[in-house]
Amino acid sequence: MNADWSETVAARARVHAALGDPARLSIVDRLALSDASPGELGQELGLPTNLFAHHVKILHEAGVVERGRSEGDRRRTYLRLLPGSLDGLLPTPLRQAPRVVFVCTHNSARSQLAAALWQQRSHVPVTSAGTVPAQRINPRAAEVARRHGLNLDTATTTHLRDVLQPDDLVVAVCDSAHEQLGDRERLHWSIPDPVSAGTDAAFERAFTDITSRVDRLAPAVCPPGVSHARDLPTHRPERGPANSPC
Repeated sequence: MNADWSETVAARARVHAALGDPARLSIVDRLALSDASPGELGQELGLPTNLFAHHVKILHEAGVVERGRSEGDRRRTYLRLLPGSLDGLLPTPLRQAPRVVFVCTHNSARSQLAAALWQQRSHVPVTSAGTVPAQRINPRAAEVARRHGLNLDTATTTHLRDVLQPDDLVVAVCDSAHEQLGDRERLHWSIPDPVSAGTDAAFERAFTDITSRVDRLAPAVCPPGVSHARDLPTHRPERGPANSPC
């Protein structure tokens, strides 16, 4: 038996074993579209702290989840699914929203890239905004967009208060913005800030992370009143995911 093949099978078996518990599967389902702090997730699922930590340890050892420290409030940590760890295994919970708003602090990189990718992959309208918007798009964000066939040359930064509407689906793509949004319902993507690193590699990593998350979320969001692909116009965005129900 080929050693590499054996390792792959063993790794897959660990993932399946880790998911073979209702509590752990609930944790993974909750993290499918949004990152969460251990405290809020354990409380939401009604799990005692020690039992929740046990389940997270098993998922971590199986290579399914990881924990990262908040870039905003350094006392907080967030759990997230590791990219690609559950390709093809996750459910697609349907949400309806008239528009998606990607939010980060300065609206100069992560939220702009997410919105540009979303336009390619979904029929649902999209915009982006910042809680403390910068004066312009970060040049490295524009560069990484161009390398991947996106255009941010005419994009401008906007304050969240100037665009947010009551029914928008808000996706915070940085820890600081998430922690500033109060009780507003939202999804959270704990994506490290590429601007603070200031390297092309950091922007590529952020782009890859955002791409995998957009591809996971886009099939789960439809315009109001739409519940199936047959209800949509025949035109589809370029490079949209083939398995999207929306």
